[in-house]
Amino acid sequence: MEGPASDGAEPPGHRFSVDSFHRDAFRLVQPLGHGHRSGIDAMLLAAALPEGFSGSLADLGAGAGAAGFAAAARLPGVHATLVEMHPLMADCARRSIALPHNSFLADRLSVIEADVALQGSAREAAGLTRETFDAVIMNPPFNHAGDRATPDALKRTAHVMSEGLFEQWIRTAAAIARPGGLLALIARPASLGPILAAMERRFAGAEIVPVHPDADKPAIRIVIRARKGSRAGLGLLPPMILHTASGGVSERADALANGRASLFSG
Repeated sequence: MEGPASDGAEPPGHRFSVDSFHRDAFRLVQPLGHGHRSGIDAMLLAAALPEGFSGSLADLGAGAGAAGFAAAARLPGVHATLVEMHPLMADCARRSIALPHNSFLADRLSVIEADVALQGSAREAAGLTRETFDAVIMNPPFNHAGDRATPDALKRTAHVMSEGLFEQWIRTAAAIARPGGLLALIARPASLGPILAAMERRFAGAEIVPVHPDADKPAIRIVIRARKGSRAGLGLLPPMILHTASGGVSERADALANGRASLFSG
């Protein structure tokens, strides 16, 4: 993941940047000064897909599309659908697909502008049809309403969870995933209980990777991967450490952030 890279395309009426990821393998149009800007969380989420994975992927709450783009860039057999309810962020994703730099990805990426919490016929009408996707990934809002609030309404939508959010999002994931399909998500460790409760009778065989900023500090994120209809038990895997003792980015974190490794072994 790197910094701004000009591709000569900016949506009018707002300030935007065109940012480089995976050592400039792909670029994203993202808002400047407002809204959510993607970083390591999206790259770790994309890295949850196993090496050699191919098939249809839904990126729920995709924002500008960072995780879906990263998955498609790393895995040439992935066709990703970016699901985002906010028109501005969905437009960023569409404009990113249209960037000349991303032409090698364009026919494997699409956008659905829809609320992940839709149910039944409304969800189907939005294009999220039942048992369509081989994998579903999500980076849902995971700040509590009582956390220090941002005055940026667009960013608040992306960051602050609503009541029952994990139940709603994982219900949608279970509906649109094929039997045996993968679910992967990234969240705060404090959300593990609600996530596992929402997964019950929908996804099992959960593998959990705690993500630590440093080896001697508590985890700041968890990445969870599970499979629809699995009968396997829960597994806690070795931690992912982002920084070395000297403060630099760890070799593994760098590989994951730049699309050169999978977070899970299989």
